[in-house]
Amino acid sequence: MAHLTRRSFGALTAAALTANLTRSLWAREVAPQSGSRKFYIALIADTHIIDDFYVKGSENGVEDNESILLTTPRLIAARDFINSLNPAIEQVFLLGDYFHNYPSQDYDFYFKNKTRLDNAKAITDQFKMPVHIGWGNHDYDVRRVPREMSHKLFKAKFNTEPYWAFDYKGYKFVHLNNFLGSTQDNKAPNFNPSMGSLGEEQLQWFEAQLAEGKPTFVFVHYPLIAVQDVEFKDFGLHPLLRKHQDTIQLVVSGHVHKWVDFAHTYGPQHYIMAATRYDPNAYMLLEIDPDQGSWRFLNAGLVQWSTHYSKPYHSS
Repeated sequence: MAHLTRRSFGALTAAALTANLTRSLWAREVAPQSGSRKFYIALIADTHIIDDFYVKGSENGVEDNESILLTTPRLIAARDFINSLNPAIEQVFLLGDYFHNYPSQDYDFYFKNKTRLDNAKAITDQFKMPVHIGWGNHDYDVRRVPREMSHKLFKAKFNTEPYWAFDYKGYKFVHLNNFLGSTQDNKAPNFNPSMGSLGEEQLQWFEAQLAEGKPTFVFVHYPLIAVQDVEFKDFGLHPLLRKHQDTIQLVVSGHVHKWVDFAHTYGPQHYIMAATRYDPNAYMLLEIDPDQGSWRFLNAGLVQWSTHYSKPYHSS
């Protein structure tokens, strides 16, 4: 268990004040309207939960070594805030790096010991609404742990597939997995863990999902700038996004741990969101209005772009 320093305690206290201010604004901005079909979802990313097997001081630099020890209280703070909102958040999507690395390459280890996988699930199980888990690079270890083992663990522990689509109230929510293509295959000639790729099977599946024509929100851990544009001749993620940009409402990524607005560089609006690892206020609250065919990023006013952090709303 990490010990809170005075600085860390102050940061969490400030986060609690931020949450109170945001709850107040939420109540004013999203007051229920008679006959409205609006609904609300939340996105979080890069939670990086650890366990008692984690070796302290393993990160790169002071900030990373401090933040990794606070991932549990920061995710809990984000969870408790999201749970408190009224009107309620109906679905939560977690955009990868659910936990932080593998303490063992032995599959059975994870069923003989309480690990960071169990710790992460225990926290997210206390959300009042469903939480849909996506994949990040720390949920794999493509240099040392077979991807098949990671997939088997995720299925056993979280009942989660490598990629998925979720239909809800006339909308489609898709989590793509940018760790299934050749750049993430340690036996491939173009192996490059810093560059994401999807593989032909997933790309074909994604195209079929988009062909249904439902308004779609797309989540993928690596930002689009770090995902191969095309993988097979002219077939790849970037052309698909541009082809279906009228269907795709929004693309959101994590990984960078900072807020970045790519606007329409890749066709649909593309954001990178910050990490709860560094800031318990790093969440996206989205209002979706089926009657207007629109969505709003409700807490955009909190965001300090190009940083880890968000700031509280002010009443004036």
